[in-house]
Amino acid sequence: MPSAAQTLEAVRFEELRDVVEAELQNLDFPDEPADLYDAVRYVLKGGGKRLRPVTLLLTAEAFGVETERAMPAALAVELFHNFTLVHDDIMDKAETRRNRRTVHIVWNAETAILAGDLIMAKAYDTLSKLSVTNLADVHHRFYRTVAALCEGQSLDTAFERRSNVSVDAYLDMIDRKTGALLQSCFELGGVLGDAASPKIQELRELGRHVGRGFQIQDDLLDLMADDARWGKVIGGDLMVGKKTYLLLRSLELSEGRDYEWFQRIVTNEGLRANQVDEARERMSNLGVLTDAEEAVRHHVEQAVAHLDVLPEGNARATLHWLLLKLQKRVH
Repeated sequence: MPSAAQTLEAVRFEELRDVVEAELQNLDFPDEPADLYDAVRYVLKGGGKRLRPVTLLLTAEAFGVETERAMPAALAVELFHNFTLVHDDIMDKAETRRNRRTVHIVWNAETAILAGDLIMAKAYDTLSKLSVTNLADVHHRFYRTVAALCEGQSLDTAFERRSNVSVDAYLDMIDRKTGALLQSCFELGGVLGDAASPKIQELRELGRHVGRGFQIQDDLLDLMADDARWGKVIGGDLMVGKKTYLLLRSLELSEGRDYEWFQRIVTNEGLRANQVDEARERMSNLGVLTDAEEAVRHHVEQAVAHLDVLPEGNARATLHWLLLKLQKRVH
């Protein structure tokens, strides 16, 4: 049974998410070409927790910035996030996301690429609507986020061609691919609130830990989630040989026949669906699943510690609640 404080924090999160959702659906797009703009609308109606824009709004709110004033930045990060999902799904050849067929499956890869490009352009257009004196600085910070994320995606793709990838290299990659946009949410919230440079840097560090915790938890959920709620194929990463935290830690911790078994996933670029249960059991016996849960807990705790950079109040309390929710995402 949640406490009254937790209930208030959950209500505040839902309020902001509903506002973000309404603003996203109210974005104006032409009707023609129908395929292009129907695909764009399809993406933006895909739902999701809207974690990133709400995080930005709460960070800005902690520094005294009204939701309406920070909204263009919040919408920009969510638009850019959706752009990355469209292109990621093409590169990963994913057929579903959030229990819906992906854009390139409903239409085709060409339309999906164009829809993603247009959503990215809309992100920059929306960001330009901020009423701030340092808009050029905000745009530069946003560009730096985009560059880091593209670097991370490039590293992730390069890992597919490498037989040996360390866990440290993987963490560096997710600091860019997953962490960069989350860092940007905290950073831009602070920038809009005129936070001092040392606080901005601490907010970025907060976001880095959130990114690591979020991605390692995602890797866990790929193998451990309830299929109906996860919205993806359980064990899908292993089936395509994706080098996740779980697989790389398995290679680091195993030896002998166990090592050979996991190495074959890399060599053969995946395993069969009927081998997923065996992979889970082997990882459990090695302690990899417990290790991953501990890693998530560590990064969430580090992120919570950095929340002290924010002024006390309801916004910080809601962010604290949100970080703890991250650690407890459904298995």
